[in-house]
Amino acid sequence: MARVTMYTTSVCPFCMQAKRLLREHGIPYDEINVEDDPNLRTEMVTRAAGRRTVPQIFIDDTYVGGYNELQALADRGGFAQLS
Repeated sequence: MARVTMYTTSVCPFCMQAKRLLREHGIPYDEINVEDDPNLRTEMVTRAAGRRTVPQIFIDDTYVGGYNELQALADRGGFAQLS
């Protein structure tokens, strides 16, 4: 099973939508809250090729993007490989 990792903050509405979407499809994910840890935010920015907004979502080591890209992946049937 592929591993989903999502960098988030606790007040981000797109993060909440991404988590809801994954839960609705029964897909487990690891959440890394970057809100209060500059080292984790730096890790996120590095992994996401300079992108600083949240969420930043990865499947295994492949960069997906944010919520809109995750929703597009779901719409294309791309979640079948994750469950």
